[in-house]
Amino acid sequence: MDQAEGSTQDAAHSVPVCYRHPDRETGVRCTRCERPICPECMVSASVGFQCPECVRGGSGTGHAPDASRPRTIAGGTMTADPRLFTKVLIGINIAVFLAQQAVGDTLTEHFELIGRAQYSLFSPLEGIAEGQYYRLLTAMFLHGGITHILFNMLSLWWIGGPLEAALGRARYLALYFVSGLAGSALTYLLAAPNQPSLGASGAIFGLFGATGVLMRRLNYDLRPLVALLVINLIITFTPAMHIAWQAHVGGLVAGVAVGYAMVHAPREKRTLVQYGACAVVLALVVVLTLVRTAQLT
Repeated sequence: MDQAEGSTQDAAHSVPVCYRHPDRETGVRCTRCERPICPECMVSASVGFQCPECVRGGSGTGHAPDASRPRTIAGGTMTADPRLFTKVLIGINIAVFLAQQAVGDTLTEHFELIGRAQYSLFSPLEGIAEGQYYRLLTAMFLHGGITHILFNMLSLWWIGGPLEAALGRARYLALYFVSGLAGSALTYLLAAPNQPSLGASGAIFGLFGATGVLMRRLNYDLRPLVALLVINLIITFTPAMHIAWQAHVGGLVAGVAVGYAMVHAPREKRTLVQYGACAVVLALVVVLTLVRTAQLT
């Protein structure tokens, strides 16, 4: 009898209960102090929900963060314009696309991702294997046409804006560039050396992956995101579309890995874990790049 009662009590305590209403079970936590809160205590925030004490600016229990510097779920500083860097990235992409239209193919050929190739019979060999490593980065801001950039920029606005608000600016930018570089590195490794590739898709797929991790962390319904991702992957692997699937897969995998570190890092070692994960992925990018360069040269 005693053992049975103890097991029942352990099972009951394994389900989180609202810290203000101990008789109410809940699966939602405050995005600032991470304490369980019931529907009555939930206060809508830019991402997720906060408890009443965090909304008022502090807690007498000492669990809430410093009220003078509100933090996102990933530990970033909340700002007046949580979509600022998303707007900047969209602006840069559009500016580069307009430059492509004004200058012509010359700009694209100098900065797109290509392993090793000649653009004309009498031109020298060009590409990453020839030491033009900057192409791993610059290709992320080039696009092949109006439909290409329109689709990518709409995706960046829909996915990037809320994610920037959830992570904070510095962590969001780190995720974006690490995912994009991972996509570029996998493309360089697996694609034909003379196959050009360009676009922000690798970075955007990284944002998709991180958004999925965040939504699961907040107990949101993942089905709409999964459906959207499946549609995008079907398009990615459709032969007639001629899409560099390597960039999408590389960005997605990197986004999931870095996103997991961003939202699940323990608070006491949050910065170390988050940026450490970015460093590990970047180290892998370097290794893949060097391996492919050795193969081609």
